[in-house]
Amino acid sequence: MDTSRDEKKLLRYTYLLCIIGFLNLAILKDPFDKGAMIMCLITCVLIGYSYFVIRKFFSDGDKFIFIFSSILAVIGIIVLYRIDTAIAVKQIIWFAIGVTGFILIVVLFPDFKKFCKFKYLLLGCTIVLMSLGTLFAPKIYGSRNWISIGGFLFQPSEFGKLFFVIYLAAALKDYKTFKDLIEPGVVVMISLGFMVLQKDLGSALIFFGISITMLYIATSKFKYIIVCFLLFGVGAAISYKLFDHVRLRVLIWQNPWPYATDKSYQVVQSLLAIASGGLTGSGLGKGYPSYIPARTTDFIFSVICEELGILMGFAIILLYFLLFYRCMRAAIYAEDNFLRLITVGYSAMIACQVLVIIGGIINVIPLTGITLPMVSQGGSSMLSTFFALGVIQKISEEGR
Repeated sequence: MDTSRDEKKLLRYTYLLCIIGFLNLAILKDPFDKGAMIMCLITCVLIGYSYFVIRKFFSDGDKFIFIFSSILAVIGIIVLYRIDTAIAVKQIIWFAIGVTGFILIVVLFPDFKKFCKFKYLLLGCTIVLMSLGTLFAPKIYGSRNWISIGGFLFQPSEFGKLFFVIYLAAALKDYKTFKDLIEPGVVVMISLGFMVLQKDLGSALIFFGISITMLYIATSKFKYIIVCFLLFGVGAAISYKLFDHVRLRVLIWQNPWPYATDKSYQVVQSLLAIASGGLTGSGLGKGYPSYIPARTTDFIFSVICEELGILMGFAIILLYFLLFYRCMRAAIYAEDNFLRLITVGYSAMIACQVLVIIGGIINVIPLTGITLPMVSQGGSSMLSTFFALGVIQKISEEGR
């Protein structure tokens, strides 16, 4: 079935969203903000040209993966421009690099089935990237997960996830007995241990979500999942006893209101912003994002809900669901179990990250400091997400 017409129609809606968003921000400023329209033009050209390249030279794969991810990036760039123009300019640069990486993976990389032969090289890269934060990162907001090289900050665990998924796929693809799970199980525990030592609870949850999803797909054994949850519960209890940081997060989660001016200030301001926006929001540029801490990173979803409404928040969640659906659909058409597991792993990675950060923002689970993929400010997250999507796109091309 030819889906080109539907893709182009959705692409036109993406351009329309971009134009309306930036035009709104341009009109709000006096004099008229020409910079907003330049940002709009750059974003539209970047998305259009990238779609053209992928469609022209690799027409078999699922192009909705790129389009849905582009819509989310457009929403993020618009909101970041509303908050801070300089940050939005940096974000569009990261978006351009991410999209370039996405295209290069699709165009230049060989058949991904060949990567299963490099299982131990992937294992080494995973362990090294997981350990960098523990060994070299300074403490920032209670966590040790950011490394500075040449003045550029990056989060090693974001790129560690990419190698982690491919390693697990290589280790689990030929599962036959429980013995085949011992080595990947040890690697998972080491990775989670590094995340706990770095006090990066969000990444720990994401790694756990990736692991149990891939484990179930590889083995179809629900009893293994139960055992994993029990072990994770034991680890969580030990972390609660050992680390003040963990106890504080749980305390805030249980009842944030008594600590609204101190320990739980971030969560309370987030909840107030979402509530004040109501269903339809106060209007783009009409809210008070300055009252929301970490508004360009962890709490950008709160800014969106305040100014564009809870309905827009639901729309973003729906976009992530559609992106997850298209990625998992690519797994169905994958040629072998290794490629299928890679696709499932990267799909779970994005889905877990969305669930963890939105759940923390609305206080459904303890808050953890991670970004909303493709929407929040952050080069490491933007690049790792688009690289993962590029791999899925490549696999979808090969599976048709």
